Amino acid sequence: MKFQRLALIGCGLMGGSFALAVREVALVQTIAGFSASEKTRQRALELKVIDQACTSVAEAVQGADLVLLAVPVGAMPATFAAMRDVLQPNALLMDVGSTKCDVVAAAVATLGERLGCFVPAHPIAGKERAGIEHAESTLYQDRRTILTPLPTTSIHRLQAAHAVWTAIGSQVSTLTPEAHDATFAAVSHLPHLLAFAAVNALTAQPQGTAFLEMAGPGFRDFSRIAASDATVWRDILSANHAEVLTQMAHFRAALDQFENALKQGDTAALQGLIQQASEIRSAWTLKTGTTDDTGAS
Repeated sequence: MKFQRLALIGCGLMGGSFALAVREVALVQTIAGFSASEKTRQRALELKVIDQACTSVAEAVQGADLVLLAVPVGAMPATFAAMRDVLQPNALLMDVGSTKCDVVAAAVATLGERLGCFVPAHPIAGKERAGIEHAESTLYQDRRTILTPLPTTSIHRLQAAHAVWTAIGSQVSTLTPEAHDATFAAVSHLPHLLAFAAVNALTAQPQGTAFLEMAGPGFRDFSRIAASDATVWRDILSANHAEVLTQMAHFRAALDQFENALKQGDTAALQGLIQQASEIRSAWTLKTGTTDDTGAS
């Protein structure tokens, strides 16, 4: 499987890593890139991530048979609209967004006759540090990529998407958009929100800075994902807010159990709650093909 031209829309960590990966396995001949920032476009050229820097989405997509959207999910509707009239009928269009129902809805509302080109994708990979300088060809190796095909998605395009991600080292799974968003609200979006909230709660206290100076490995490990990109996570949490709110309610119920045990001095209940979590976490292992999803793009 070979592609003549990859249109990379979003020359950041995720898009840049995809471009480097498909170049390394010789899947594409030419890579055209667009980012809203001219500085980013030029940096992508300097780093040889792309072969051509384009000044618009349409210019990059013109003539492309493979298109990857690596922009924040909030920018997807405008990006779909900008490419619709120049997207080739035989092109394979994918994204790397961390939410899927909103992206699918935007595609359905915008792409018209080109909707069949789109295979929504979510590679479970990333870093806390965003930007083209941190792109690497191995980012997707031994990581899971979730495809959420539409009812209109042809088996041919789904197979092509599967083959592309497999070729760059991913293990591919398929979910519905709804199942995807519910799943990742629980295992990714809520944990990020909790990390953001915990850091803010600490530093909002009068002695927060002093407390932070005394923090050790436990705080480091717990709070690591709080260093993720603010724009990306604003869009993710906003787009998937209904599922995130559901998970917040579950978390509040669990937190209430701990609060009640502490208020009542019920050490047996407290130990039971801790033991339950400890046993579940001890039995869990990171499945091959997954990693922390920082959503950095």
